[in-house]
Amino acid sequence: MPDEPSPDALTQLRWLRTPAGTAATSLAAALLAEGADLLTGLARLRAEVGADHAGPAWELARLRARARPAFGADADVLFLTADTLEQAGRPALAARRAQRLLSDEVDSAVDLGCASGTDTVALARAGATVLAVDTDPLARELTAANAEALGVADRVWVVAGDAAELVDAARGGEVAGCVAAVLDPARRAGGRRQLDPDRWSPPWSTVATLLDRAPHAVVKVAPGLDHERVPAGVEAEWVSAGGSIVEALLWGRGVSSTWRRASLVRDGEVLELTAATDPGPAPSGPVRGRLHEPDPAVIRSGLVSLVAADLGATLVDPTIAYLTSDAATDSPWVSSYRVDEVLPFNLRKLKALLRTRGVGRVVVKKRGSAIEPETLARQLRGEGAGTATVVVTRVAGAPTVLVCDVTGAAPSGGPPGARER
Repeated sequence: MPDEPSPDALTQLRWLRTPAGTAATSLAAALLAEGADLLTGLARLRAEVGADHAGPAWELARLRARARPAFGADADVLFLTADTLEQAGRPALAARRAQRLLSDEVDSAVDLGCASGTDTVALARAGATVLAVDTDPLARELTAANAEALGVADRVWVVAGDAAELVDAARGGEVAGCVAAVLDPARRAGGRRQLDPDRWSPPWSTVATLLDRAPHAVVKVAPGLDHERVPAGVEAEWVSAGGSIVEALLWGRGVSSTWRRASLVRDGEVLELTAATDPGPAPSGPVRGRLHEPDPAVIRSGLVSLVAADLGATLVDPTIAYLTSDAATDSPWVSSYRVDEVLPFNLRKLKALLRTRGVGRVVVKKRGSAIEPETLARQLRGEGAGTATVVVTRVAGAPTVLVCDVTGAAPSGGPPGARER
């Protein structure tokens, strides 16, 4: 069960929703835009609205400024706390989930654990009537405030309720009388990430029950979820942006359309790679002229072999998600590097090689190695003007270093391309 919010938190939020609170937050936003520091801003606000309200107005304005890159103009009217902003998903992805979950036959949804209402608002904007449920009164107040601020309050009902109890009571494909359901279990407790799904809130048993009883459901899960946990007939999707997994989803059987899906947010679009069945592993082979690092969504979804086939590439090691091929590629599913040197891992020999090549600064990447990239990068720093990417990994089971994309360095005197050392 979540901790009860302090009465002050609810009181402050309710005041911030008043005309006086709106004016105070607007003043705080203007001060922030002018570059006022904390002390100056609070002093001005205390003079205008009193000591009790200055801090909440300043904090809300600061959180809205932080939210603006992701939420756009919506950020200027959102009600947030530091925790809910940290946990809030990207609005564009919430809208994408809502569009997929709803259809002409599915026009009602329950948001099981509404937090600050990101999913509630997305579902309402997509046309659904939404029941927003949470045990936390502050979460309910935030959701109601944001539904009103964003103009969807007439489609949203916010109520107290326990997600696990509502899922246990689900019948006829509906949860709390709604055809569609969204669940985002809390995966942190006491400030620490809970790796065991059975320790989520609600726990994995509730997730499994929801996916069994509600065909039109989507559950947000941890990116590292064991594939063995995914029920038969349920689609698992991993979504990445900027080189990191931003969400992992399980789609109920009424929405599922494939076995696994990797999605990549890029330049305002979402690219998708799917497999109806397990494609199996990619073949392995020797290191060639190019090294390709698959996008994390491809790796987590188990679809590396699809990318390998498209590139004519092989794995450098059966257990390592690095691919290699002869040709360069502009595939969005990989980051690619030109391989200049290949040698067994030996720090002394590696430093000597980089010195010979005139490399003074390196970026270190690793996979299948215990080295700390930052530590190794410091150890390899030299006086040369050249740069390189150093990849520490295993090749056919052996600890290996690939020196890639050497630029601005003295020539090595040998032929171009990868060479075994």
